[in-house]
Amino acid sequence: MFDTVLVANRGEIAVRVIATLRRMGIRSVAVYSDADADVRHTREADVAVRIGPAEATRSYLSVPDVVKAAVDTGAQAVHPGYGFLAENADFAAACADAGIVFIGPPTSAIDAMGDKIRAKATVSAAGVPVVPGKSEVVDYAAAAEEVGYPVLLKPSAGGGGKGMRLVTEPGELAAAVEAAQREARGAFGDDRLLMERFVDTPRHIEIQVLADAHGTVLHLGERECSLQRRHQKIIEEAPSPLLDVDARARMGASAVEAARSVGYVGAGTVEFIVSATDPDEFFFMEMNTRLQVEHPVTEAITGVDLVEWQVRIAAGEPLTLGQDDVRFDGHAVEARVYAEDPARGFVPTGGTVLGLVEASGPHVRVDSGVAEGTRVGSDYDPMLAKVIAWGPERGSALHRLDRALADTAVLGLQTNVEFLRRLVSDEDVRSGDLDTGMVERKLDELTDAGVAEGFFVAAALDRLLALEPTGPVVDPWEVPSGWRMGAAAGVEFLLRTGDTERLVRVEGPASGARVTVGDAEPVEASARRVLGPAGAATGLDVHCGSEYQRYVRAEAPDGAVWLSRDGVGLAFGERPNLLAARADDVDAGPVTSPMPGTVLVVKAAQGDEVTAGTPLLVVEAMKMEHTITAPVDGVVAELPVRAGQQVALDEKLALVTPQEQTS
Repeated sequence: MFDTVLVANRGEIAVRVIATLRRMGIRSVAVYSDADADVRHTREADVAVRIGPAEATRSYLSVPDVVKAAVDTGAQAVHPGYGFLAENADFAAACADAGIVFIGPPTSAIDAMGDKIRAKATVSAAGVPVVPGKSEVVDYAAAAEEVGYPVLLKPSAGGGGKGMRLVTEPGELAAAVEAAQREARGAFGDDRLLMERFVDTPRHIEIQVLADAHGTVLHLGERECSLQRRHQKIIEEAPSPLLDVDARARMGASAVEAARSVGYVGAGTVEFIVSATDPDEFFFMEMNTRLQVEHPVTEAITGVDLVEWQVRIAAGEPLTLGQDDVRFDGHAVEARVYAEDPARGFVPTGGTVLGLVEASGPHVRVDSGVAEGTRVGSDYDPMLAKVIAWGPERGSALHRLDRALADTAVLGLQTNVEFLRRLVSDEDVRSGDLDTGMVERKLDELTDAGVAEGFFVAAALDRLLALEPTGPVVDPWEVPSGWRMGAAAGVEFLLRTGDTERLVRVEGPASGARVTVGDAEPVEASARRVLGPAGAATGLDVHCGSEYQRYVRAEAPDGAVWLSRDGVGLAFGERPNLLAARADDVDAGPVTSPMPGTVLVVKAAQGDEVTAGTPLLVVEAMKMEHTITAPVDGVVAELPVRAGQQVALDEKLALVTPQEQTS
């Protein structure tokens, strides 16, 4: 067995791998970029080595630097996690050349499955069903007519949903090919595309396989991954509510044959598209030659630590279980927590984690890469953590996951936790009536949250508590009562969170007040702050009407106060007066960046006449493209950015002046 293993990754997967290495008694080595100098995975490893600047290509993707770190620290093996170099055959070969074991499959298997065109040909020859389509496409229009609309364009050289485009009619094809090739080239350095028939109401089901170097290949059942947005998985579960025992056995056998066809060794996943109306119709999509993000749900129902077996197999040990030994117990569901804002089109967010509460309790697991003080930027993938819940059957697992998400609080940046709770509680999700397009169809109702009145009550009382004097003797003139001659006492706060603003009037002290939010009926409420070990207010207890609510609380350096309850986290700021905004600010169309990222393309120029919805720029974040459009009809009065420029969240990109203001 290895004495030292280097983990060539970051974030939650690095923390998760380090935990298993520690349990196995193996010394762990972390690598980090300048952006990750003090993050959680560097603190939990036994040794941490700097490998470069924040730019991934010069740090986590630098094969020479990662291999050198392994050699310098005496690591006998490298665990790549997922993403970055996990499916890079050159990296696996470089490890071998340096006398280091790559904890993953042989380079030949990575090569065979890394190219989707070759992968389909290989598994098809082994008898595994594949989606009808075209691999070597020259004339996309002719190929689409032959395959039949709708078609799905997919990069040959990569996965993760990047560069995929669904085309439903001929008029959409040229633009989709151009965008898919550009994104594939940027993400994988290879713009070749393959074209597949799009399966109507498809479900995404994958099989976990495990193979040793002694000829044993087995599967550990399936995971349902149909809850997706833009081909990115959101919630995964095991087993699938669609499959019965026979269907599971057939798909499992196909996955095993796919793995055997390339001489696979280690843990891997074979992904299938399955018809929602006919589970007997399933097609091979691709094989991920690495650990999957959603591997914990398989671990929860089988009791098998996949990372441990990756390490043991790489060390030459044989599997100690056969296919008949695999047992499935209960049901498990996983939700991915991202630094993103669903209300603004799921754009990546960022900031410093000011406060953090992670779910706990029986049958709840959290794989997390963040801690209080972690700075979340735009350099890497925005996934912060995964929340996993197990139950004896599917309903109890979903309920437990919902409660675990309600107990989750990440203060300092927007996350998708509230969206996840809405999705988990959706009737179709509860019934198991899923397909890969369901989330997109229901997006409006899943993201149309609004701000509960109770949050404004809590934020106003928290402001009042900050103003109220403390100590054994209180000067009545220092009490912020709003008292004046001939008028009712009261204090008014103009509070804002995101795009929502309310005028809140508070009459009386925070220990017992009458609070009016906007035009709503007044409510009787009281609040007190909860102090943490360091003396800072980390919580806020609020009695509002007949309800008691506890908020997690944190203060930002800019004075904003973050409050979180039931999975909803909001930042509240206060406007000092009620002066109206200038008319030109209201009528003009300022365009700001919805995320931290890079300006990829500038499609307009200063002085151009545009209509509302006209594309102005394309901003890239996390290898995903976001088109920024004109908010109103008018003229582009300002356009201060250029292609290649880094932009921050809410940074001004352009100003569109309405036509009537220019005439």
